[in-house]
This record gives sequence, C-alpha cells and structure tokens, in this order.
Amino acid sequence: MLWERFARYRDRVRRELTDAFREEHTPHQVASSFAIGIFVTALPTGGLGVGLFFVFVSIWSWISKPAIFASVAVLNPFVKPAVYVASLQTGATVLGTDPIPLEETATESAWAVARQLVIGNLVIAVGLSIVGYTIVLHLTRAHRSRR
Repeated sequence: MLWERFARYRDRVRRELTDAFREEHTPHQVASSFAIGIFVTALPTGGLGVGLFFVFVSIWSWISKPAIFASVAVLNPFVKPAVYVASLQTGATVLGTDPIPLEETATESAWAVARQLVIGNLVIAVGLSIVGYTIVLHLTRAHRSRR
C-alpha cells in the first residue's frame, strides 16, 4: 500500500514536470518556477503556499504553472514531516541550542522551538530550492535535447 502511494506520487510528479518541460518557457524559467515552488512549499505556511502560487502566476508571466505546482507533489504530506524534523535540527544547530529546549515556562519553550523551526526551515527551503533548480534545469535541457 505504501509503495502504491509512492508510485502514484512519483507518476504525478513525472507528469507535471513533463508538462513543464514541454512548455514554451525557457529551461531557466521552468527551473526557477520549480525552485520558487519548493521554497514556498517547504515553509510552514499551513497550506497557504498554494494560494501564493496563484498570486505569482498572475503577477509574473514567466512562471511555469506546471513546474511551480509540481513542487507540491514533491513535498507531499509524506515528506513534509521529515522537512519539519530536519528544520528543527537545523535551527537548533544554527542557534547553538538543544533541539528540544526546556526553558523555564512552556511559553518560553514554545517560542524557542518556533524560532528553531522557522530558522531551520528557511535554511532547508533555500537548500532544497537550489537542489531543485539544478535538477529541474538539467532535466528540462535533457528532455528538450531528446526532442
């Protein structure tokens, strides 16, 4: 059952990226759109990131719709918890604190965790965006050279 879900997500990502590869956008525009989508999707937006995609698409004509929305399929509900755990660890490392801080009050502890999560999430989002841009740029160029 888990492998079936994974296969469905993989096929969805493949379809959406293939649609992006076939668009009239340049490889740089396709890769940039995907990277922006990965960055926004990696952040703890509570689902508001997808709404932000519609704003981006309406403001900037160079945004590739299939590429930006493919990022949602990549950072799906199965992957997102791992991003949050990595963000918490990364934030603790950047701030030089314990991953689960035990402050004097529950409120102070919650603020410390939130700070770690946000800082770590920004670092993770930038890293994933750079990796995503590089991979999608290469895949777009390779797909178009075969056609």
